[in-house]
Amino acid sequence: MLVSLFRLFSLLPLPMLHAIGVAIGWIVYLASPRYRRRLKANLAQANFGDHLHAAIGEAGKSAFELPFIWCASPERVLQKVRIENWKAIDDALAAGNGIIFLTPHLGCFEVSAQIAASQLPLTVLYRPPKQAALKPLIEGARARHNLTLAPANLSGVRSLFKVLKRNGAIGLLPDQVPQQGEGVWANFFGKPAYTMTLPGKLAQMTHAAIVLAFAERLPRGKGYVLHLSSFTVEKDLPPELQAVAINGAMEKLIARCPAQYFWSYNHYKKPSGVAAPQAEAPAGENT
Repeated sequence: MLVSLFRLFSLLPLPMLHAIGVAIGWIVYLASPRYRRRLKANLAQANFGDHLHAAIGEAGKSAFELPFIWCASPERVLQKVRIENWKAIDDALAAGNGIIFLTPHLGCFEVSAQIAASQLPLTVLYRPPKQAALKPLIEGARARHNLTLAPANLSGVRSLFKVLKRNGAIGLLPDQVPQQGEGVWANFFGKPAYTMTLPGKLAQMTHAAIVLAFAERLPRGKGYVLHLSSFTVEKDLPPELQAVAINGAMEKLIARCPAQYFWSYNHYKKPSGVAAPQAEAPAGENT
């Protein structure tokens, strides 16, 4: 039923889906006090409170563009995307040590992997949804041509490592809160957030190149621009400072399109079994 509904919505033009999304975004914001509090609090924490109204609409767009991104034909989706700075990929491929794509919950992050996979095989770390009904839809939509899913567990991490050792490409969401033992506390917009250490560790073990990627959502449903840029983490840094450096890079990306970040995500939650952060998490250059 859900898959059929998404396929039906995927027939609509992207501008119409985005317009519906803006309306629904405001309905959810006004109807849910909990959602409203978290959205406002996270924006204020990052000093982007003046982007609140735009963020409400963009959050709705991010939900209602999914039928198009997941269920429309790859050809139709790719027609809506322009790639900026593919040279970052060419340089990484020339180095011959694999590529780690880091994509925050910014813009249309769901389309970023599809765009990359249209050009080269890509394996992405994937955490199954809590709602079983969503699993067939999400897995079927994400596992498209050249795109392979790796579960967010030890087996999946081993798969990512093997891909990089073959000089392949992988994708990670570095601002996704990891499970117990898989992260460290590092400041994110001035507040301790439990942050994954996997990107830095994989780069350290395989010498893979890191490429930052985010798909900016254009106004009035015109499509997306995939922004790509090279990024380097010092290999001899301890995991805590690698996490600080990556969080700092994510902050700079978000500052380019503040309204399009997933501000309702509970990025500051404490995973079960994880000790609370000290009074101050490692901050370093992360401002």
